[in-house]
Amino acid sequence: MAPGMYDYLVVGAGFAGATMAERLASRLGARVLVIDRRDHVAGNAYDPLDAHGIRVHRYGPHIFHTNDERVVGYLSQFTEWRPYRHRVLARVRGELVPIPINQVTLGRLFGVPADAAAAAAFLASRAEPASRIASSEDAIVSKVGRELYEIFFRGYTRKQWGLDPSQLDASVCGRIPTRTDDDCHYFSDSFQCMPAGGFESMFRAMLHQPGIDVALGADFRAVVDRERFGHVIFTGPIDEYFSHCYGPLPYRSLHFEFETLEMTRYQEVGCVNEPDERVPYTRTTEFKHLTGQRHPKTTIVREYPRAQGDPYYPIPNAECRALYQRYAALAARERGVTFVGRLAEYRYYNMDQVVASALTTFEDLAKARL
Repeated sequence: MAPGMYDYLVVGAGFAGATMAERLASRLGARVLVIDRRDHVAGNAYDPLDAHGIRVHRYGPHIFHTNDERVVGYLSQFTEWRPYRHRVLARVRGELVPIPINQVTLGRLFGVPADAAAAAAFLASRAEPASRIASSEDAIVSKVGRELYEIFFRGYTRKQWGLDPSQLDASVCGRIPTRTDDDCHYFSDSFQCMPAGGFESMFRAMLHQPGIDVALGADFRAVVDRERFGHVIFTGPIDEYFSHCYGPLPYRSLHFEFETLEMTRYQEVGCVNEPDERVPYTRTTEFKHLTGQRHPKTTIVREYPRAQGDPYYPIPNAECRALYQRYAALAARERGVTFVGRLAEYRYYNMDQVVASALTTFEDLAKARL
């Protein structure tokens, strides 16, 4: 490919960017340059081997799960899958109990009989129904009552988001189900698997297509020359694209502390949550649960949420949404640029939702090109 001659510039080599680049090249025969300011592909799903040969998720655990058959079919072109059903325990009142709340949780903490009807009756007796669900606090208290809300949700949410649940959209905590059975798995999706060779390997296969070039360690501001590209696909923070002209959009970031231990297994499950607000980190992840790797040592990571740093989570509340809408209005008027992905759309997407959004965006672009 002649240097400087591209149909598309894709900014970001995460799920949104890789999906868009692969579709544009393989379906439209487009010439695509993918750039990323980091030194690797796969975005936040990057999962290299650490210095001890243990596969880790550098930016925290990424557990793939979905009910979207279209997304599974698409990604299955680039990876084999290894079944994995995620389990999470929460450390409360000196015990490790399953989260989401279920029969086992209620039995250990409150002595509720291991019976679906008994669990449902207990939760109904504690619930405080509300005529209007306006916040995450409302969403949880209306389902399980204030005591369980205080035990499991309030402290964890305040650490994770830097805001009280009463200041966040209902969708934040509403994503976490409450069960009356004894299923101790975290997700209930029909498809729960991990890429057999890791996420990075899957991304490399997605981007290993005729017509795609990849430039890493390349910043958008330093590289972009609009005369070289027919169209820009931007997957980074939308406020950054517009030079924060309305002020920065708030995001939550994370600090990770990794530790390798001289033991084959550190904890019973993939993640252990710490709802106690006095504990400075939110959870501990042991990667060998997620990857299925066998190794005489094990690597764990503890996550410390913070306000500054790489943007991970758009903050879902009315004030932030209103600021985003001002940037979205600018984006709608920007010719030759498409904004897609968690940061570009300022949405709290799961991985499968990012892929679904990118596939739909590609289809819209392809139709417009015809």
